[in-house]
Amino acid sequence: MAGMVQEDGASSASSSPLQFFSMMSLSPAFGSPYPWLRELKSEERGLCLIHLLVACANHVAAGSVENANIGLEQISHLASPDGDTVQRIAAYFTEALADRMLKAWPGLHKALNSTKISSITEELIVQKLFFELCPFLKLSYVITNQAIVEAMEGEKMVHIIDLNSFEPAQWINLLQTLSARPEGPPHLRITGIHEQKEVLEQMALRLTEEAEKLDIPFQFNPIVSKLENVDLESLRKTGEALAVSSVLQMHRLLATDDEMPRRTSPSASRTSSSSHLQRVLHMNRRTLGEWLEKDSVLMFSPSPDSASASASASTPLSLAASPKMGSFLNALWSLSPKVVVVTEQESNHNGPSLMERVMEALNFYAAMFDCLESTMSRASIERQKVEKMLFGEEIKNIIACEGIERRERHEKLEKWILRLELAGFGRVPLSYHGMLQARRLLQSYGYDGYKIKEENGCLVICWQDRTLFSVSAWRFRRYD
Repeated sequence: MAGMVQEDGASSASSSPLQFFSMMSLSPAFGSPYPWLRELKSEERGLCLIHLLVACANHVAAGSVENANIGLEQISHLASPDGDTVQRIAAYFTEALADRMLKAWPGLHKALNSTKISSITEELIVQKLFFELCPFLKLSYVITNQAIVEAMEGEKMVHIIDLNSFEPAQWINLLQTLSARPEGPPHLRITGIHEQKEVLEQMALRLTEEAEKLDIPFQFNPIVSKLENVDLESLRKTGEALAVSSVLQMHRLLATDDEMPRRTSPSASRTSSSSHLQRVLHMNRRTLGEWLEKDSVLMFSPSPDSASASASASTPLSLAASPKMGSFLNALWSLSPKVVVVTEQESNHNGPSLMERVMEALNFYAAMFDCLESTMSRASIERQKVEKMLFGEEIKNIIACEGIERRERHEKLEKWILRLELAGFGRVPLSYHGMLQARRLLQSYGYDGYKIKEENGCLVICWQDRTLFSVSAWRFRRYD
């Protein structure tokens, strides 16, 4: 214990609980960590979990199975899917890290997952719950619809392609808005794309009922398909003004059969984590999101290789490495749309190294878990479903999967701007009226802590000061 003498006047709170816990749990000679766990305060436990989680992720990235296994056991004593925000997020991140480790033994991994039942009904219920419990989809729909209404002013034949057609609320709102146009409503055709026929049948039924009620000429065109397999050219129809709505879908086209990313240097990461741990412990912040947002750089410093890979990922050249995305955007451009509205997660979960994705995902999902913590009880079944079946599955996909299996390849707005401009689209500034409508929605539902901001003609949706989603609008632009 002599090595635990405080340096530079460090307080006992910042040198005792976590340091002793780490020493004790790393060495079997110290025995069980249970006595100390009972004494840890909530914030101490949270900081301890973050430290252990990052250390464990470093071991997984380095392929150190034994050390990663020890780390997972340590975290299991503190993490809980029904605890506070930090405990919950730690539970899902460790599950994702364990799943990644198990994939080194394909037979074992397949055997453990062979009897899992994937229920489409449950997945849809969870998506509906996310729509109801958080304002993000509602805000995206309001902003998207306003951009479409403004682009389609005076048009008599309107065609909308919905790249993820599962929630009728968006288009019911649009139908009601179009019915109030001074010049009268247009003839509206919506092409809905989804992998499940039953989902599209429900969409068709609900929207047709609403259109008949409002006396709007309407047609719903269902396409049962994965997005990357859709023949966009077949959707062309002369005389129609085209709009496209993409809500949290385009990033899935970035999935490619790529090679496993280079491993981050474990020694560099561990050195950075330990050298800055005391500074991390001095933090006294309310949420995991705030801890990570301010000091995540202190907990992980990528190796020169991963840093250069990350830098190269921001260049136009790297965008050419997404063949599905390139062909899809080219096909979309050829349809000459009047407006394309894109909503995406504002985070970089498509980095080349595991540790980059872990740190980015910790920041992003910490804020998402905080959103639910602020409005729902910890015992809420609805909350647990969203966290496990939506957030948890996304976290697992980001961390445990590679190649074509890794579909949750979220990227930031700056990357989408570059990609869409290279494909020949011109930016359409989102109107102040759209932002006002979004803010009124937040007020009417009593959503506290959420903000809408304008950024380079686009709108971003924030929780507290953390940007979580971006909405941008684009139009067909002819090449000179």
